[in-house]
Amino acid sequence: MEIVVAVLLICTCFAGLLLFRRNTVPVLPEHHPLPQGKLSVIIPARNEERNLAFLLSSLQAQTIGKMEIIVVDDHSEDRTREIAEQFGVTVISCPALPLGWTGKNWAVWNGYQLASGDLIAFLDADVRLAPHAMEALLAARVQKGGTISVVPYHEAEKFYERLALIPNLLGLYAFTSPMERTNPQKGLYGSCIVTTRADYEAVNGHESVKAELLDDLNLGAKFMQAGIPVNNYIGYGTVSFRMYPGGIRSEIEGFSKGAVLSTSKLSIGTTLLVALWLIGLIAAESAPLLLGTSLALPLAAGYLLYTAQIYYFIRYTGRFGRWLPALHPISTVFFLFIMLYSIYQVVFCGQVAWKGRHIEVGGRSKR
Repeated sequence: MEIVVAVLLICTCFAGLLLFRRNTVPVLPEHHPLPQGKLSVIIPARNEERNLAFLLSSLQAQTIGKMEIIVVDDHSEDRTREIAEQFGVTVISCPALPLGWTGKNWAVWNGYQLASGDLIAFLDADVRLAPHAMEALLAARVQKGGTISVVPYHEAEKFYERLALIPNLLGLYAFTSPMERTNPQKGLYGSCIVTTRADYEAVNGHESVKAELLDDLNLGAKFMQAGIPVNNYIGYGTVSFRMYPGGIRSEIEGFSKGAVLSTSKLSIGTTLLVALWLIGLIAAESAPLLLGTSLALPLAAGYLLYTAQIYYFIRYTGRFGRWLPALHPISTVFFLFIMLYSIYQVVFCGQVAWKGRHIEVGGRSKR
């Protein structure tokens, strides 16, 4: 029995190796040609006074030179607009949210209406860019064609932020899984998207997903359906973010709003491998509960195996402290709570909460 358990844990742990690809943004060649065309950067921002200055500072330091930067103030109740104006960028106020739209989609769409660039970058306000990032992203888009997005490296500073270790790692699996390459529902990661005006207009942009809570995943599917390639990268060394500096409540709301719905967009192969990896992880984490039994030793060995794997993967996922990756059951409990809360919101309430809005699943937003 002990040998069977050990073999099963090795197999489930191996599922993580099948899912993970070290698909970082390509390094620029020394004398690469600069991408042609004007770049417009659109930043939807709702109550982002803690984050926005970091993004705008990093945009000013980009090696690519001048770009059009548009911040859409989405009815913020803090200093978001004031901070944006201090950087001299274009700031617009988002009109009242009409029926049939979700908040972020409406803000992005209004920013796009003002944009004049041939190249378009959509960035969340919590993103931070390395100086070469935008140049590298535009070059990667030229190389691959179509639309690209980046899963940013997570700068988790406080303990509650580091609880997101397992959710972040599972998110990385979803966007790096080889099984997603041919998925007709292949999504984008909404924090950082780079496309062309022509491709964006070919799918009618965010207007085509205006009622969707998961705007990025559904927009990616629209591009795929139109025959426009979608490629996703890991942001390690290039694109990072600090997701929830505002407290654990915003972290819970942020992860739970799409936790259940996003799983329906993955291919069956990815879903099965993620489930196998999780089952093995939880089984290995039960080792302390079975001390004194014959299963304690193989489960403890599985725990060490998973821990070593997590330490390797988080090099590309985020900064979660020195010890929390070894104490990953804490983050697993957080992940399970997020999933249960997401199920409660989606199935029983029919709506999720985010940034002061209640968003009906598949419907409209309420103030």
